[in-house]
Amino acid sequence: MHPRTGLPVVGMVGAGQLARMTHQAAIALGQSLRILAVSPDDGAALVAADVLIGDHTDLAALRKLAAGSEVVTFDHEHVPPEHLRALVAEGVTVYPGPDALIHAQDKAVMRAKLASLGAPMPRWAPVTSVEDVARFGGATVVVKAARGGYDGRGVWMVSDPSQVQELLDAGTPLIVEERVPLVRELAAVVARSPFGQVAAWPVVETVQRDGINVEVIAPAPGLSEEKAIEAQELAIRLASELGVVGVLAVELFETADGILVNELAMRPHNSAHWTIEGSRTSQFEQHLRAVLDYPLGATGLTAPYVVMANLLGGDVTPPSPGTYPRSEEHHRPPHEMTLDERIHHMMAAEPGVKVHLYGKELRPGRKVGHVTALGDDLDDVRRRARRAVHWLREGKQE
Repeated sequence: MHPRTGLPVVGMVGAGQLARMTHQAAIALGQSLRILAVSPDDGAALVAADVLIGDHTDLAALRKLAAGSEVVTFDHEHVPPEHLRALVAEGVTVYPGPDALIHAQDKAVMRAKLASLGAPMPRWAPVTSVEDVARFGGATVVVKAARGGYDGRGVWMVSDPSQVQELLDAGTPLIVEERVPLVRELAAVVARSPFGQVAAWPVVETVQRDGINVEVIAPAPGLSEEKAIEAQELAIRLASELGVVGVLAVELFETADGILVNELAMRPHNSAHWTIEGSRTSQFEQHLRAVLDYPLGATGLTAPYVVMANLLGGDVTPPSPGTYPRSEEHHRPPHEMTLDERIHHMMAAEPGVKVHLYGKELRPGRKVGHVTALGDDLDDVRRRARRAVHWLREGKQE
């Protein structure tokens, strides 16, 4: 407990945008978030008061974070499992625990466990040789790095089994999956407390481009109530069976025959950023409530439709701050607009759209923020979200 407020201190490993937005939720709850950051320039380190600089692979740094924290949780899944088990053996409360988190860290472990639970998923197999891929069959298969991949990284479409030899030579642990004929991608996000209480948000549609989630629509348009309940019940069952505490995001493939589990994330997730404005309880507040075993909050929508659009770094980076005096920021070509000026134009064009920037350096293709639009006409809500992102990314109206 914090000595002045008497309220819990939560330790979070990682200092990216998830920690940054969790910190914002903690402020409203009166709680304190301690953050383990690799660099003082990390997004959450720029705004949080209690920041430790250290690496998530360093057990000593993890112990330092845990000291004085009521519970340790995560901004990402890349902490070595043996370090987490060492912390648990020393009496540290870690949520989700290492036996649960391993299913988000290792896709081979996840697939094997899901198979034992009878969960619907694509056909798959572990890969230790080119022959494993050849035996798996299929004109084109999906080869994934078992550990460490995200945002389209660590995923390869393979039509010739010999293509995996270079990956195997590099020591990359691999699995192979069938290429599923998709209708679309969905996500079912739930939260679970140590007490066993669960809460589920509406199932959403996630729109992908080049392996990166660019848009989330809540609720998923055209999804039948039967399928939505099936997806929510599946996510709740997995959270319970795996012993997850905190937020669990279940990424799903919708096919003509039903839904299949793609991947799991045991932390706040990009598919639920919309909940900050679009739900009665955001995923970030809910994650804090869950890991501290508080009663969970209501998850109803605040509007009939909510759309979150990710802001990716554009091909043309805005000028650095201070390049132009603020008083002279008008009437320049879009590529010469500073980010500050782009924000001005975006807010004037879309005053009802909410902007979240992560304090990241702008690089092409990198997630540097998101916007959220709400309303009762889905086409209009999507248009407003896309227009806002286009202003921020390109410095002009779409």
